[in-house]
Amino acid sequence: MVAPAMTRDRRSTPALWRCLLLAALAASAPVHAASLRDDVRAWRIAHEPALVRELADLVALPNLASDATSIRRNAQALVAMLERRGVRAEVLENGPWPPAVFGELKTPGARRTIVFYAHYDGQPVNPAEWATPPWEPTLRVREGGAWRTVPLPAAGARLDPEARLFGRSSSDDKAPIVAMLAALDALRAAKRKPAVNLKFFFEGEEEAGSTHLRELLLAHRARLDADAWLFCDGPVHAGGQPQLVFGVRGVMGLELTAFGPARAVHSGHYGNWVPNPALLLARTIATLRDEQGRILIEGFYDDVSPPTAAEQAAAAALPRVDDRLRAELWLGATEGDGASPAERVLLPALNLRGLESGAVGDQAANAIPTLARASIDFRLVPRQTPERIRERVEAHLVKQGWFVTADSVTQAMRLAHPRVLRAQWEGGYRAYRVGLDAPVSRALRATLDELLDAPVLLVPTLGGSQPLATIADVLGAPLVTVPIVNHDNSQHAKDENLRVQNLWDGIEIYASIMARLAAHWPR
Repeated sequence: MVAPAMTRDRRSTPALWRCLLLAALAASAPVHAASLRDDVRAWRIAHEPALVRELADLVALPNLASDATSIRRNAQALVAMLERRGVRAEVLENGPWPPAVFGELKTPGARRTIVFYAHYDGQPVNPAEWATPPWEPTLRVREGGAWRTVPLPAAGARLDPEARLFGRSSSDDKAPIVAMLAALDALRAAKRKPAVNLKFFFEGEEEAGSTHLRELLLAHRARLDADAWLFCDGPVHAGGQPQLVFGVRGVMGLELTAFGPARAVHSGHYGNWVPNPALLLARTIATLRDEQGRILIEGFYDDVSPPTAAEQAAAAALPRVDDRLRAELWLGATEGDGASPAERVLLPALNLRGLESGAVGDQAANAIPTLARASIDFRLVPRQTPERIRERVEAHLVKQGWFVTADSVTQAMRLAHPRVLRAQWEGGYRAYRVGLDAPVSRALRATLDELLDAPVLLVPTLGGSQPLATIADVLGAPLVTVPIVNHDNSQHAKDENLRVQNLWDGIEIYASIMARLAAHWPR
């Protein structure tokens, strides 16, 4: 009886050792992640002034996509920043429009390739609205409820983690670029190599609609091949916690111009006889959506793909910060019958960006204006397309009694039709979502759970829009957004800013992904 028992033990030894090895690896993974985090943090603490200054230098470069000279200065600066880290870098041109910057860093033996995406162009600015010039980065600390400007730190200094760097693109998206490159520095200082092959793609036309992105991707498809793309755009949760975002809404824009008299006329002499284009356009705009945000255009929801049960559950499980946001934004009420912001962004939206007609205040005149303009943006969800939205919106406008044209409006056209409306559409793109249980999604969740010692927040869809669908169409790789910047950063508005602690957190997050993602996503 002894011999057979010994035989069974010998036969089971390989399986036993495999179990013991897997158990040991599982037990050591958190230790490895904690050690990595400590190494990255120690390096960052020793280099805080240099990191903020590098970001400030980048923010100081004007970066409107329409400014060809400045946008190329940004591109060359990014190439130099990549090359200082040993990354092979180049400018990807595909015409006279803003170029992309590409970088590649291979790791011998790595079996996965990840692309880190950010954009380096910024939104237009009105300098008169800013407390300090938009491209003169300014460090400020809050004292007694007000911001006080302080000098950029000298070498060896420690920064207040609640300090903020103000300047256009300080958070959207130049801070993520500095964070990912600093993560490389921290790994190298800790004598750790990325466990994946890294590629970097910095777009120069995102804030201008990514109009030429598809052609650029097609021209350079081979070098952009990867297992996944990580979008480093957008904010963390309003509660301050890191989050993974698995989709974005699509976007398209519309400029409407309604025409009145050929010249402004006296409102006393001609009121009640000459139609007022501002009133006509305002009435039409009121037919587009109701007070709770539901879009009233016939057929608008026909193509909507509803969120899955898992996506609905993930959105509902996010921390509720509604009351905090209402207080922060001075809101007496919100739309959506009590739904959270995360639940609301799973739906399409119509936003009135602006109205313009005549003048107000000291400049107001008792006259009927010659024209009225409205600017609108649409946020789309999966299955909706810009082409179908355009068809349905224009059909709705025709039902409201307008003659709709995209062409120049002539005297003959205006005499032939009682209401003439010029509709000028901006380029747009579709929404995109990757599954919460896709392999890359699970790997990123495990990587950040390990880093944070707690479950990372899972967000099915970001409220904003990014050209993820365009990249997925051309390259076929899954895309997940890994944002790091503060939610209250005045993105796209005056006094855009970055909270310094968010830069520190971002360095740790990106270093962890570079070094640990492969452990959770083996090939």
